[in-house]
Amino acid sequence: MSNKQLHRIKTISEYHRVMGLPKPEHPLISVLNLETITYFPGNEPMSLVFDFYSISLKRNYNAKIKYGQQEYDFDEGIMFFISPGQVFGIEVNKDEKLKRSGWILLIHPDFLWGTPLAKKIKQYDYFSYAVHEALFLSEKEEATITGIMQNIGQEYHSNIDKFSQDVIIAQLELLLTYSERFYHRQFITRKITNHHILDRLEDILTEYFNSDTLTKKGLPTVQHIAETLNVSPGYLSGLLKMLTGQSTQQHIHDKLIEKAKEKLSVTDLSVSEIAYELGFEHPQSFSKLFKTKTNVSPLEFRQSFN
Repeated sequence: MSNKQLHRIKTISEYHRVMGLPKPEHPLISVLNLETITYFPGNEPMSLVFDFYSISLKRNYNAKIKYGQQEYDFDEGIMFFISPGQVFGIEVNKDEKLKRSGWILLIHPDFLWGTPLAKKIKQYDYFSYAVHEALFLSEKEEATITGIMQNIGQEYHSNIDKFSQDVIIAQLELLLTYSERFYHRQFITRKITNHHILDRLEDILTEYFNSDTLTKKGLPTVQHIAETLNVSPGYLSGLLKMLTGQSTQQHIHDKLIEKAKEKLSVTDLSVSEIAYELGFEHPQSFSKLFKTKTNVSPLEFRQSFN
């Protein structure tokens, strides 16, 4: 897929133009029924970048977007969330007529300006999830989301007045809250797959901390762990918080403390030597983290074994 062209779409009006749609009724927001989009530019694989938010609910989608290798239990409605500047790939089957149903909501950040949602929308982790970590909806959940999308669409197509933005923002907040709830449901209902990720995380951390990679490269980053597990950092942390109450970074630190305790109790290495072996440039940083996590200093911990 390395031959994909990268297309940046800066405005919602430009999106409409590229897709062969009429000019949007509002330059900063658009609600589209996907059945009305019959045209897709070009047949070659492409990568797209939007300078606005995109929230989609799609089904019967025969344009190819990679969703990973898992088998999914909710295969009717698929939602995914794209934030400004995020790259995603799309490929249309040349031999099939483009067909899809569902909704797409496009929101320019300027539409949110001056509202609490301008800041809050950045706190929803799922905007940073990879496309293959999409939200798979049950029939009942899909009906809830479709109802909210229709409310936004109805307001969008009405005559704009001084209440229009407030009504749309309120509906959008409701949409985002329900989406968060449904993602949490997905974390729970996919327990087998999720615990497989948890098991693999444990194996990756154990292997990393038992190799000389730690001394050479320092502590593993959240990005490195996520890439090794083939998930995005945001999705991994969201999943781990749901399953264990801890973020990826906290899991890394727990494994580090476990290894440090082992070295303090069974070797004669100095605290500085242990710090360097665990990938710390400065022993003080190691001692500070150890005390934060255990309420005792490395030396106090060691003395408790003598």
